[in-house]
Amino acid sequence: MRQDMQVLLYPDPQLRHRAEPINEITQRVCERAEKMLELMYKYEGLGLAAPQIGWPVSLVVMDPTGERSGRRVFINPVITHEEGEIIVDEGCLSLPGVFGKVVRSEMVKVVAFNLEGERIEVEAEGLEARVWQHEADHLEGRLIIDKMTPASRMSSSRRLKELEVLFKEGAVETQTL
Repeated sequence: MRQDMQVLLYPDPQLRHRAEPINEITQRVCERAEKMLELMYKYEGLGLAAPQIGWPVSLVVMDPTGERSGRRVFINPVITHEEGEIIVDEGCLSLPGVFGKVVRSEMVKVVAFNLEGERIEVEAEGLEARVWQHEADHLEGRLIIDKMTPASRMSSSRRLKELEVLFKEGAVETQTL
C-alpha cells in the first residue's frame, strides 16, 4: 500500500477483491485503522472498509453517529442475522457523485473483534444497520451499484461512464490523506 492513504475510486479493480481475515492485530494494523478513521472523517463518510484503500483485509472503520467516540474499528466483522427490508438512497466514497436506491435489511446483528482482540457483538438498526451492510459488501468485493434498483442504476450510468473514462485515462482525482 502507498505511504499516503487514499480512497480508491470506481472502477479500480482492487475494489472487487474479497478481503482476507486478519490473523494478528499488530501495531501496524492499529496505525492503519487510525489513518482510515482520519480519512473517513476528512471526506465525511460514515464508514470505510480496508479494501477501499487497497488493503485487502477484513477491517472496517465506522461512525454513523458522527460522535467520534466509542467502538469505531472492527476486525473480521460478520453479519450473523438480518431482519426486515427497506429501500434507501445510498452513496459511497469510492463512487463520488453516484447515488441510488439500495435494498437493505432494517436490522442486523454483527460479530467482530476490536483492536484489543476482544470479540464483540453489535445489534444495529436504521442507518447504522445500513452502514454495516454497505461496508460488509466492500469486504466481499461488492459495490452499491451491484445492489441498486434498476432505475437507480440506469440514472447513475452517465456518472459511472465518466468515472470509467477518468480511470482509464489515469485522470481520476483521488481522495488522499
